[in-house]
Amino acid sequence: MEELLEAVGQILQDKPLGSIQRFVLHQSLMGKTYYEMAKGSGYGSNYIKEVGSQLWQDLSEALGERVSKKNIHLVLNRFLQKKIGQYNNSPQENAKSFSDIEKGLLDFVTLSKLDFPSGPVPLASPLYVDRPPLEELVYSEIMQPGSLIRIKAPRKMGKSSLLNRVIAHARTQGYKTVSLNFQEADEAVFTSLEKFLRWFCINVSRQLNLAPHLDDYWDAEMGSKVSCKIYFEGYLLEQVDSPLVLALNEVHRVFEHPNIAQDFLPMLRCWHEQAKQEKTWQKLRLVVVHTTEIYIPLKLNQSPFNVGLTFPLPPLTLEQVQILAQRYGLDWAKDEKRAQRLAPLQAMMGGHPYLISLALYHLRQEEMTLEELLQKASTPAGIYSQHLRELLTLLQADPSLMSAMQQVVMVHERVQLNAIVAYKLESMGLIQLDGNQARPRCELYRLYFSQQLLTQERANVSPNLLKEEQPTSNLISETDALSLFVNLHYFNQYLEAEWQQWQTEASMLSLIVCEIDHFKFYSNTHGYQAGMRSLQQIGNTIRNALKYPTALMVHYEGTKFAAILPHTPADTAVKIAEDIRERVKELAIAHEPSQFDGFPAPVLTVSLGIATAQPSNDNSPAMLIAAAEEALFQAKRKGRNCVTLNSILYEQI
Repeated sequence: MEELLEAVGQILQDKPLGSIQRFVLHQSLMGKTYYEMAKGSGYGSNYIKEVGSQLWQDLSEALGERVSKKNIHLVLNRFLQKKIGQYNNSPQENAKSFSDIEKGLLDFVTLSKLDFPSGPVPLASPLYVDRPPLEELVYSEIMQPGSLIRIKAPRKMGKSSLLNRVIAHARTQGYKTVSLNFQEADEAVFTSLEKFLRWFCINVSRQLNLAPHLDDYWDAEMGSKVSCKIYFEGYLLEQVDSPLVLALNEVHRVFEHPNIAQDFLPMLRCWHEQAKQEKTWQKLRLVVVHTTEIYIPLKLNQSPFNVGLTFPLPPLTLEQVQILAQRYGLDWAKDEKRAQRLAPLQAMMGGHPYLISLALYHLRQEEMTLEELLQKASTPAGIYSQHLRELLTLLQADPSLMSAMQQVVMVHERVQLNAIVAYKLESMGLIQLDGNQARPRCELYRLYFSQQLLTQERANVSPNLLKEEQPTSNLISETDALSLFVNLHYFNQYLEAEWQQWQTEASMLSLIVCEIDHFKFYSNTHGYQAGMRSLQQIGNTIRNALKYPTALMVHYEGTKFAAILPHTPADTAVKIAEDIRERVKELAIAHEPSQFDGFPAPVLTVSLGIATAQPSNDNSPAMLIAAAEEALFQAKRKGRNCVTLNSILYEQI
């Protein structure tokens, strides 16, 4: 706090803070009223108020905008962001001044309690990062007579946080403001247009501290829309002597009631257009905020969503993520080289403000490292599990969306989707469109939804589809019914038993895990017998490609095979895996893919994952298997019919 007061003193320059001014500023930042300040200091409340008024006036002159006790946090936050912008544009020229301001203001933030990211970022919180030129454009547009601003984005992108700052900015200009959140309306309010519009008018009246005189202006003969218009024009707008900003949040709640939306939304459009002709309506400035996950068949010429200015919310850039990390108190983010560690976070989350903030919050708590957070991000053990499940539920409610998302995440290249489906997935924030070509919005979504697809695919394959009945003997069988390949039980025992011996040899050990691509589709199309013949044929081909006498091959599970290669480095294992992939493809086991819209491939192929380690006390067979499985998953994510090496254990050598 002491550094913060010094920073404010630098802003005032010619009018340094005295002890009483510092006291009032300190107490104001802590949320104390003038009465509470006086009670604890021995000064009279009138004197404290006079000191405060002069302080806000001095700060207003120094900063070039109106400052008050209520908005001091917001103004200082905005000032800091401008200093950050200047520093980024000219670091050498502004380094000293930025450093001083940063130290005072940011330390105040980081020493404060950080709440779990949830809901809009409070006005007083510097954890809101501007996304230039977004804020300045919105602030400028709200000054225009009769303006209509539309802020739209998927959930948790910062719509309400921006709206609150637009409202606060309007208040600093002396505007009247009304903010309605349609989530607060009871379901009964939406039973008729009449009831909804009366609720709407009463709420606006109350926030303007005006008695609701609806019955004086409401006329059933003219209808509720005309009555609502007359009420605004003849009463509300006449009573205010300044522009009125009417902010409508969570408007998608209205979308869920087409009988209301088809009249209410065109009414807002009509009001906006009347401002071009009538001075009274120029007082009204509309801000419409809605999430993009809800859809209704609105006609474009009847809704307000093709007029005014639309402001979609952009993702955070790497520089903005670095600024936010500093405000969360991650000191290492101040160093440019060390801050590059944030690049994988920004890339994986696609700059999503909520996902980034959640990560930084957990890093601030020192619950995990950044690397651990990213590794678990797309798994049920990760910090995003609830957010991802919510998105999955939305997709599962519409099979066409789920099918399209599967196409997007299971190939490495962009894919072309049906225009309506693509629009919906983009509106949900799940994909990005480049013309007609779609790709996942971020790597987190690619990883998570491809994992879900693979899980469902495996669940749809009967455990007995590709296996003969196992022997009932309790003795460990060293072979299974599929072409005398070692079974998984023996394979695991072999790894555990030999691990100690491999440690003494200090040599490289590689594991290849191979899976037949889209085998379920092949088996469903060609039948069980054809599936068994093909599985046997591919298994023999893999075995023949293993030229090492010490190699051990296993029918891993279902459509998977694995091979353990002692004394084999990673580059050699990759060559063996590529040879296996080519040999299987050359078998040319034909597939009839027409019913699957072009996929899978016209012949059976395999995907292979490789992991290499030097056995030691720091690793284990389970770690090697997990690394190879992860590599196999990555191979599938890249589009299948390829080889991927997981070097995590190899790099630790």
